[in-house]
Amino acid sequence: MKALLLENIHPDAVDLLRSRGVEVETRKGALDPTELKDALHGVDMLGIRSKTHVTREVLEAHPQLQTIGAFCIGTNQIDLTAATDTATVVFNAPYSNTRSVVELAMAEIIVMARHLTDKNKAMHEGVWDKSAKGSHEVRGRTLGIVGYGNIGKQLSVLAEAFGMKVFFYDTVDRLSMGNATKCDSLDELLQSVETVTLHVDGRPDNANMFGRDQFRNMRPRSLFLNLSRGHVVDHEALREALVSGHVAGAAVDVFPSEPKAAGDPFTSPLQGLPNVILTPHVGGSTAEAQENIGQFVAGKLIDYSRYGSTSLSVNFPEMQLDPDILGTRLMHIHSNLPGVLARVNSVLGEHGINVDRQQLVTKGQTGYLVTDCGNGVTPEVVAAIKALPETIRVTTVN
Repeated sequence: MKALLLENIHPDAVDLLRSRGVEVETRKGALDPTELKDALHGVDMLGIRSKTHVTREVLEAHPQLQTIGAFCIGTNQIDLTAATDTATVVFNAPYSNTRSVVELAMAEIIVMARHLTDKNKAMHEGVWDKSAKGSHEVRGRTLGIVGYGNIGKQLSVLAEAFGMKVFFYDTVDRLSMGNATKCDSLDELLQSVETVTLHVDGRPDNANMFGRDQFRNMRPRSLFLNLSRGHVVDHEALREALVSGHVAGAAVDVFPSEPKAAGDPFTSPLQGLPNVILTPHVGGSTAEAQENIGQFVAGKLIDYSRYGSTSLSVNFPEMQLDPDILGTRLMHIHSNLPGVLARVNSVLGEHGINVDRQQLVTKGQTGYLVTDCGNGVTPEVVAAIKALPETIRVTTVN
């Protein structure tokens, strides 16, 4: 097995893969689709973060690619439909860096409420401005969380511990944590709170979900944070709201267009504004989070390659498998159509192969059949199953 890891994935991932006999190649920066297409020859596992985009063209050019690990939360940089169509199993890290993002959001809320960036700048310029004007505690203030998933919920709990009153809005029906209040619409949330923070996913439907109308509907002198995805906010509209004073301050960690590698030039319409905190997509970039992500995602890639487990896969039917393989394990990814199980078992029966253990799960148009066979799984057997019209991919492990 060979793995290609891009974008400075944590060394723990490299060490874990190599300890399991995987050949690992690492590269510091992201690759564009053309570069990625060239780099994937002979690669079975691909590891990326948020800047490398995996397109259908790339996936179809490399049918040998078995797994993709997104060493981050988001997977919108991967064509998941194409990955499923090409039997490429995708894993991500849905929980490993949530605490890091939440702590940054909470810290930035406090920094903006206390005007610490202005105080810091003045001190470095030799100005002693010991004044409480415009400086507030967060205790007793109202926080609106847009997107109440893993990060939003944890932020909700932490904000309440600081004494904030929390409101949230999500397009999915979510159970509130603690004393948080659910809003029925985004506008209801915007009218109810003094600080708005976005924690939505990167699906195309969320593009420019926050623009001039939304900033206009926020309460005057509110604070705004986006630590989710760059393309969900109209940055020109945010600049207008900040310059006019309608929005008192903003903290932005993600941008519609981001440099590929550290040290590359960066531009934004938000640069130069004194009431804005800009950070280079570091919400999940703590030593603890990156270590956890590296170990978690690399572990998922290994579990699939060694014994076929797809637990917590983003795009595939989920199956938690016993690593104790009885003889040969035959993994059959196929179109979810009637009769596939019977046809596979007919092939096995014709070749005199006994089935020791068998599991089948489906998701949408995809089926995943795992069969432990005691003996006799020859290349001819595998070829016969590959020849079935519903077959997408067949692999075996011992």
